[in-house]
Amino acid sequence: MAESDFTVQYGDDIAKAAKHHARPDKSKPFAYGTAGFRMNADLLDSVTFTVGILAALRSRKLQGKTIGVMITASHNPARDNGVKIVDPYGDMLEQSWEKHATELANTPTGEIKQAYERIAREVFKSENKEEAHVIIARDTRPSGKALVKALTDALNAIGAKYIDYGVLTTPILHYLTRATNTQNDSHPYGEISEEGYYKKLAAGWKTAMQYKKPEGSLTVDCANGVGADALKKFLKHMPAEDDESGGIKINVVNDRTDDPSVLNEKAGADYVKTGQRAPESFDGKPFERWCSYDGDADRIIYYFTETGNVFRMLDGDRIATLAASFIGNIVEKAGLGDKIQIAVVQTAYANGASTKYIEERLKLKVECTPTGVKHLHHVASRYDIGVYFEANGHGTVLFSQNALRQIRKADPQSPAQLEALTTLQALTELINQTVGDALSDMLLVEVILAHQSGDGEHSIAKWFTTYTDLPNRLLRVEVADKNSFTTVPDTAERKLQTPEGMQGKLDELVAKYTSGRCFVRASGTENAVRVYGEAASKHEVDNLLQSVEVMIERGEAAGRVDQQ
Repeated sequence: MAESDFTVQYGDDIAKAAKHHARPDKSKPFAYGTAGFRMNADLLDSVTFTVGILAALRSRKLQGKTIGVMITASHNPARDNGVKIVDPYGDMLEQSWEKHATELANTPTGEIKQAYERIAREVFKSENKEEAHVIIARDTRPSGKALVKALTDALNAIGAKYIDYGVLTTPILHYLTRATNTQNDSHPYGEISEEGYYKKLAAGWKTAMQYKKPEGSLTVDCANGVGADALKKFLKHMPAEDDESGGIKINVVNDRTDDPSVLNEKAGADYVKTGQRAPESFDGKPFERWCSYDGDADRIIYYFTETGNVFRMLDGDRIATLAASFIGNIVEKAGLGDKIQIAVVQTAYANGASTKYIEERLKLKVECTPTGVKHLHHVASRYDIGVYFEANGHGTVLFSQNALRQIRKADPQSPAQLEALTTLQALTELINQTVGDALSDMLLVEVILAHQSGDGEHSIAKWFTTYTDLPNRLLRVEVADKNSFTTVPDTAERKLQTPEGMQGKLDELVAKYTSGRCFVRASGTENAVRVYGEAASKHEVDNLLQSVEVMIERGEAAGRVDQQ
């Protein structure tokens, strides 16, 4: 790219603005990952400024399409925050651009102009004067306002137009990004407003729930995060509780968004999943349905108790199997089984029992990807209908253009086919296809349970008994250098490449256990490795992980001796 007025002008303005958002001198290197940048909020000012620069560059590169920027730290404590870029159709920032985000964030303040110009030359092959458009949202964290200021200072310096939507859930910002960029399409994604999001989901619910009424009530733990405000606004668009077509009583708990100190505190999806326990405030009766959102409402976990206070959890694996089973069934009923291909996408952390159930009982294809939503979303998009969920409750369902076309043009030959097609069409509106969305996924689960109820058995208990999870556990082991643990490409991080010989020893260990499975991968956030193990009994899992931990520690010790 030639040195143009465009580059010089904005480079000078960026350098001037950056002085007010200086990079901390002694900060550790920053890295842009699946969740964007996430850390203690005190370190994020300069990072957020550089994200503003990159968001504008990304918009200009894509002919002025609108780019989203979300400021949130999801399930982290209130003292943390984060910032990430959303691409035009609501998906994650293209992976090839992550290196630019990392480079800018790590550039000393005095060199930001040169870094900006270098990246601009790389991404623009000729002079580019497209107008940049960015939309912004944040969660309820106190640090959010100041970070928005850092972001908008960068956008002003680089000449971008922007809209600040204020406090929203992460999924709503993703929705708005896609809605904005599809307004001129033959089938726009939805109205460009927060209200439009609620209206779209509510319309899908009402259509899917014609002549159906959910069993009992649902209690939603909102982790004292932004999801509480969104859910309360959404409920105003729902049928009355006593309506026989879709009326449902939803109780909202842990909704103290006015007190940042309680955000994700002993509540929320991550607390429930990692501790395999209900929120501290739980007071549910046996078989009452409960679910938990996380702090920015992009994850959901369901649970209930049986008589005797036995806790039962239904995580992302369970939601994936429920959704895949129901959608696969109505696709067949609609007469589209030979025209629409369905697949379920999981990570290596998915319980082996769920994978077996999908392949052997549901007869659906399963693909396994490396950890990270961006990997699951990418693979799911290859199929007509791609169902993807991580075990932590983050996931959604994607409908390809071919699937949408087949659903729209189908000519029902019977009342049963018409009902199936109507429900399938409703799901395409009800499901937020841009990203994992706790509110949307909750509605999907409730639709399915309502359609499957009626035999006298509690719907949530019936869901839980579809298969039995293999006992499993995740172990963290500190190591001298996590980067010495690498995985074989195209194995979804399930096979070690280095340290040399360790995978062979691991295979020998696993072979000793019934239904044994184990893999080791480097942590993405700390100098440690994660060891996942599952087997036929809890005792075998504990024994397997203990043996693997000893193996890793011996390998570390041998490595230190070799270095000496």
